[in-house]
Order: sequence, then structure tokens, then C-alpha cells
Amino acid sequence: MKICIINGPNLNLLGRREPHIYGTRSFDDFFGELQQRYPQIELTYFQSNHEGALIDRIQQEGFSTDGIVLNAAGYSHTSIALRDAVSAIQAPVVEVHISDISCRETFRHHSYLTDVCQTSFVGHGLEGYALAIDFLKEACSRLTNDRH
Repeated sequence: MKICIINGPNLNLLGRREPHIYGTRSFDDFFGELQQRYPQIELTYFQSNHEGALIDRIQQEGFSTDGIVLNAAGYSHTSIALRDAVSAIQAPVVEVHISDISCRETFRHHSYLTDVCQTSFVGHGLEGYALAIDFLKEACSRLTNDRH
């Protein structure tokens, strides 16, 4: 099984950016922990601060991977183009937000991605990524069993 984690703008600053909201661990450190936690899954990771690069990666992974974990960060609240990219691919996508966006500024309460993703994990900190991987793992397992 292959899952790609895609992170959007400013998530390269995890561990340094607003630690009272996002914690003190860098995503690179956490990604290593995920790889150890899920040795049976081929995990890849991509981060960009650029909307077009995120769209390109969603399109690239969307037909060759078993699932995508997407934290589009601020673009979740602004990007119809990212929504369209998620809608255009075959791979299931799970939305993740480290913080609880419903408890933050009003402009963060709506995500254009939520209704085109399989599910969302919001406000679980970095553990939301593991919850998303578990969801995709289970979904892939159900799909495989349904074929037999």
C-alpha cells in the first residue's frame, strides 16, 4: 500500500510556528515516526507553500497511489482549484487539520475540501495524520475484501 501525505503552506514551519497551536515537533521528525509506525505502508511526503505545486502533486499521486492525506492549511479555506484537483483524481483523499478550525477565526470555519474528501480529521494535532492513515488502510482493506 502506498499513501502520500501532502502539506500546504507554512507547515514547513511546524515546531517553530505558533507552538501553542501546532506543537513543538517538526513534521520531518513526525514523518519519521509515522514511517516506523507503519512499516508495511510506503509513505511519501510532499510540502509546498505554492498552490500550483500542490495541485501538480495531487494530480501526480492521484492515479498511482492508494490514498492521499491532505493538509492544505490556509488553502483549505480559499482554493477552489485544490478542490477541483481532489475531485478529478481516483485516489481517496482524507483531509487533516492539526488545529480545530471550528474554534479558530471565522474565516477558517469553512473548508472547500471537506465535501470532496472521504473524511476529515480536525483538531487531533499531528495524530490526525495517523488517524487518516488508519482510515485509508481500513478503506483499502475493505475494497480488497469486496473484490474477493
